[in-house]
Amino acid sequence: MCAQQDSPDPSQAERLKSLRVDQRPPLLLNLALALQHVLVQASLCALVVAALVHEDERERMAASVFFYSGISTLFQTSFGSCLPLVQAPSLDFLVPALVLFSGQTACRWQCDKSGDFVAPTHPVRELQGMAVVAGLVQLGVGLSGVGGAMQGQCGPLVLTPVLCMLGFSIYREAALLCSGHWGFALLTVVLLAGLSQHLRSWSLPARLRFLHVPTLSTLSVLLSMLLVWAVCAALHHCGHIRIHTVPELLLKRTDFNTTRIRSWAVENSSSLPSPDLTAPWLSLPFPGLGLPLLSGQGIAAGVAAGLSSCVSSSAAYVLSARLLKAPTPPAWACNRGLSVEGLGSVLAGLMGAPAGICSSVANACTLGLSQCGSRGTVQLSGVMLLILGMFLPLTQLLTSIPLAIHGAVLSVTYTVATATGITYLQYTDVDSGRNIFNTGFVVFMSLVLPRWFRMQLGFIHTSVPVLDVFLQSCLMLPMFLVGFLAFLLDHTVSGSLSERGLERDQSTMEIHSLADKQQGSVQSLEAVYQPPEPVRRLLRLPGLWLLPFCACRSPVMEKVVVTSPETFSLMHSDSR
Repeated sequence: MCAQQDSPDPSQAERLKSLRVDQRPPLLLNLALALQHVLVQASLCALVVAALVHEDERERMAASVFFYSGISTLFQTSFGSCLPLVQAPSLDFLVPALVLFSGQTACRWQCDKSGDFVAPTHPVRELQGMAVVAGLVQLGVGLSGVGGAMQGQCGPLVLTPVLCMLGFSIYREAALLCSGHWGFALLTVVLLAGLSQHLRSWSLPARLRFLHVPTLSTLSVLLSMLLVWAVCAALHHCGHIRIHTVPELLLKRTDFNTTRIRSWAVENSSSLPSPDLTAPWLSLPFPGLGLPLLSGQGIAAGVAAGLSSCVSSSAAYVLSARLLKAPTPPAWACNRGLSVEGLGSVLAGLMGAPAGICSSVANACTLGLSQCGSRGTVQLSGVMLLILGMFLPLTQLLTSIPLAIHGAVLSVTYTVATATGITYLQYTDVDSGRNIFNTGFVVFMSLVLPRWFRMQLGFIHTSVPVLDVFLQSCLMLPMFLVGFLAFLLDHTVSGSLSERGLERDQSTMEIHSLADKQQGSVQSLEAVYQPPEPVRRLLRLPGLWLLPFCACRSPVMEKVVVTSPETFSLMHSDSR
């Protein structure tokens, strides 16, 4: 497209600086942006898989997560919300899994004293069962329409603390990864900030065919990770640095009670991983440990993970739409997105992945840094994830990135979510005592309570282990807490509509958010959220009009289906 031009085209240059969802960048830029999404997604995968899976199974499980994340990404961008969102495992699945393991450890210690203890089954199978349950919860919330209905009731004073906590929720884990080597983490952060902000207007020469695209800011994450990774590999090869693993870092922490992970630290190597040339090149990620295991505590942890992931994913939809200057996600698009994520989690759990799938917040924030929200780019990254999952040496190469680099990427990208949440305060009365209290109380409690309950894992004891795991998991999930508290306070503490950033439509008497009206969208609702024509035809079938599929159907589709028989009858009568 732009390779055939020798002189800069101002209109095309302006278009490439902020690509819309339905546009595609040039081929080379598209490949680079897709690779950038893959590397960002690998940061979350490295954290979750390394914390949950034994060293002997880590690479195979990482390949499985990459593979099913790629499938879910293709489904999400084609049949789900249709937003350019990469799918990945998240902390919403990590925290309940750690609670589940800690509860089993305590139960094992008590049962050993009485002599009635029965050895537990393989932990990965229980993680798979938890992922299946979480996926069923996501699927139920999406198909029933609860997700879209709840999101429609969230005004600016709900979105502000939710998006702020979306960025704050990973600060502990990001700091943990950065502690692997603070020097490389700091270098990565400096490069990311410099390339994305200070040099955001710099472009490659036109002869390189990127044609006035702000290359350094658009590819700031990719360039920073590759540069620091190369420096780290060179210094490690010379024997000047030592690379740590996640269990080794957890072993140094005193406020993270994860006995199971601590026991793995002794077995982990501290050398920089390198691809195993003896590993089979092509290996399909099919389950090798049997079907998922469903236990009472595993179901409780899966329900908590599913509820929290619904809050995180809904916030990710709003976040990505805000960064791309797209219309606010309608209820039917949110319902479709949650349903597709649920199917992805169920599929991943059944096929051997140790965690469920949801929208990656880090990749959504990367859209704001790169200013490129092309759906085609994200679909290409989904194909790359599929290839990574099938070729184990490529997975080994990608998992050899030092943890400090991953921690720096997560630290920078998640700040975009926090800053985006703050922007919603402009639609409210920021001097209102009600708004000041609600926002401060929700954010503070969502940070304090998970911190305290992490240190007191045995505090909740109701004599019902299933209920203990569920309550402990919910109270340790910041996104579940912030969503519950923000929604509760905004709808129970009295305040005027203008004070809350809302207005009433006099024609329909419906209440709308001022953020939806004043956002200044530059993209149409149909171009962003409408699925492909074959999917729309499928949803028009008469047998799919009943529940549970009506929550995933757009009003535009209903209008077409209702009026088409009338139009046909009129044409038939005219012909007579």
